[in-house]
Amino acid sequence: MSADENQGRAVSEEQETVTEDYLTDDENAALDAIESAEDETQGAGSAPAREKAPLREFTEEIITVGRRKEAVVRLRLSLGTGKFTLNGRSLENYFPNRVHQQLVKSPLVHADREGSVDVRATLHGGGISGQAGALRLALSRALIEASPEDRPALKVAGFLTRDARATERKKYGLKKARKAPQYSKR
Repeated sequence: MSADENQGRAVSEEQETVTEDYLTDDENAALDAIESAEDETQGAGSAPAREKAPLREFTEEIITVGRRKEAVVRLRLSLGTGKFTLNGRSLENYFPNRVHQQLVKSPLVHADREGSVDVRATLHGGGISGQAGALRLALSRALIEASPEDRPALKVAGFLTRDARATERKKYGLKKARKAPQYSKR
């Protein structure tokens, strides 16, 4: 088998993890970290799985907002079967990158609520990564409104913290925020 044929998917025998050819090494490492965190939360340890309290019954949709960089997400959470509708498209269609899909689903995994709620969201502004981060924050906030006992797990995982990092402004006299014009000694 040539290197070109093996480039599509490479399966590691000892870890049995699949790496996608369109992902960078950093994204593959992030994907592996997310998958290992999911394995730990799904009972890889010897502790018995604690019974999750049911979601409080809510008749109306829970509406929350999440922001990241320039992206803004308005999310509606309702009881359902785990269906995601993002700007009228499915999660897999809107975020084809598996890293972003798992980033968005991570609050549901940590709160052990997969398949119990439907998510409808309108996303605008920013890029793919910013929108995924904003959606994760909005979903975390909605889960807390639906089930306050999930707050400690989501807080420890860092899902309730608004990531304040944004692009630094350009300064006059410089090419970019910090890049100086080329210096010529003579």
